[in-house]
Amino acid sequence: MPLNRRTFLESSVAVGAGAALTTGAVAAPAQAHGRRPKPVKRYSFTVMGTTDLHGNVFNWDYFTDREFDDKAHNDVGLAKISTLVGQVRAAKGRRNTLLIDAGDTIQGTQLSYYYAKVDPITRTGGPVHPMAQAMNAIGYDAAALGNHEFNYGIPVLRKFEEQCDFPLLGANALDAKTLRPAFPPYSMHRLRTPHGRDVRVAVLGLTNPGIAIWDKANVTGKMVFPGLEEQAAKWVPKLRSMGADVVVVSAHSGSSGTSSYGDQLPHIENAAGLVAEQVPGIDAILVGHAHTEIPEYRVKNKETGRDVVLSEPLKWGQRLTLFDFDLVWEKGRWSVEKVAAQVLNSNTVEEDPEITGLLADEHKKVVAYVNQVIGTSTAAMATADAPWKDEPIIDLINQVQAETVRAALAGGEYAALPVLSQASCFSRTAAIPAGQVTIRDAAGLYPFENTLEARLLTGAQLKDYLEYSARYYVQTPAGAPVDPSKLTNASGIPDYNYDAVYGLTYEIDIARPAGSRIVNLAFEGKPVDPAARFVLAVNNYRASGGGAFPHVAGAPQLWADSDEIRNTIIQWVRAKGTIDPGAFASVDWRLTRDGVPVF
Repeated sequence: MPLNRRTFLESSVAVGAGAALTTGAVAAPAQAHGRRPKPVKRYSFTVMGTTDLHGNVFNWDYFTDREFDDKAHNDVGLAKISTLVGQVRAAKGRRNTLLIDAGDTIQGTQLSYYYAKVDPITRTGGPVHPMAQAMNAIGYDAAALGNHEFNYGIPVLRKFEEQCDFPLLGANALDAKTLRPAFPPYSMHRLRTPHGRDVRVAVLGLTNPGIAIWDKANVTGKMVFPGLEEQAAKWVPKLRSMGADVVVVSAHSGSSGTSSYGDQLPHIENAAGLVAEQVPGIDAILVGHAHTEIPEYRVKNKETGRDVVLSEPLKWGQRLTLFDFDLVWEKGRWSVEKVAAQVLNSNTVEEDPEITGLLADEHKKVVAYVNQVIGTSTAAMATADAPWKDEPIIDLINQVQAETVRAALAGGEYAALPVLSQASCFSRTAAIPAGQVTIRDAAGLYPFENTLEARLLTGAQLKDYLEYSARYYVQTPAGAPVDPSKLTNASGIPDYNYDAVYGLTYEIDIARPAGSRIVNLAFEGKPVDPAARFVLAVNNYRASGGGAFPHVAGAPQLWADSDEIRNTIIQWVRAKGTIDPGAFASVDWRLTRDGVPVF
């Protein structure tokens, strides 16, 4: 795949002389001969980092149509980050700083969706992506590719890359035919010191190997994604041999060393810690993908015994990481003496008016788009209790998915099979109001860009699937008090990895240990035959192995859609005109203890 003018292998950014701390060092031979000791040359600089911005420019929630807020009163968006960056540059000196990102930039909000799908940046004479505009204005130096960069297809990603004034890095994103880098593996930056010798900072970009599974439809036959450790081991020595004094890795990969895809994923999904441990020559790693906050985490490299400093700023622009480097000149070269990391909270500052003003028109367009009325609802529905109760709002998702799959299979070999559907509670604050329903109401049920598939499963496989899903609940003895706030997310399982299956009836006995909780599993009032065949309407994330649910990834695929489930829901509401929960909602599953309902 040819590289355009921005996909260079090395960009040297020479910046003006920066402040340095010079201290005297007294050596015995110099004292003995009466000579003045040579001063020790030192230089300090800062690398700032963001990750998982997910289309957030403004401190705004397009699904609720108001300023973003959460329980911790975090703020989001690049406009806030811009203010923090400006403060750091003012304190450190612009010439003594770099600004990088660890990926997942162009997917996540209705702002980013609008400019990928509604008014796409790929159309002739089309707009410049808001994230490119904002990041260019702030002055990013480099960004790693995230897995969600591929959600809208390679043409959208390439157009975004073309619009950025900084390189998108991906040392382990390779052309499938040539196995050469499809994007620049790294960028090289020069920081000018007062001591005559520039500091050369290499930024190596690594993305997530899960792209090969999660966006299979977009990348198969075009790109391959080998493991992070393998590619880091290849490139870090090259960067050192090219004269890099400091090597920073920007990795769209968590630090835990785990994968959420089980055997489906050939490489470790969250490999940043392993890269630090196994690959010598790295000074710091900006971590992404996991959506967790890690101000500073030190990993000792097995070969050198030196600490590698890792930091992951919280998603959506809620935090800004600072890596502070202290260097010393010794033996004719710069060497890293000390590295420390911290995070700054974006809720401590106001939005940068330059950024909000730059994108005010784009913001207004998207607000108007998401507030379009597409139908009405006869009753209000909400997800607040959906993690522990069978709620109509989740039934709505499942009803749409089941109807869509049933229509797609009509007249074919599998038309007579019963169609079931899985869905998760993606947000505990999603709601459909009574009365008018807008795009943002419907879209809020499904914030991810997942598409719909149909997979063929047996009754026995579905029982395994449900048992695996039920691990989500904390084991709670019969008679013990039940606190809903402490009932879910056992072992850290997120809400999006708990599936309710629509079309079956069953109980989940939370007094029992995980693996033996599904009771009275039935279809149309009769116990499910282990050999019976069912069609499961399932999102592509789950069908690809997301969450490592059993059987589904290896099950025969009967049909697949290219449109997002979110759009399918919007189109269904438009076509029906009215959402009537009475037509589709029922209590098909419930939590029990020894046969007694919990709620």
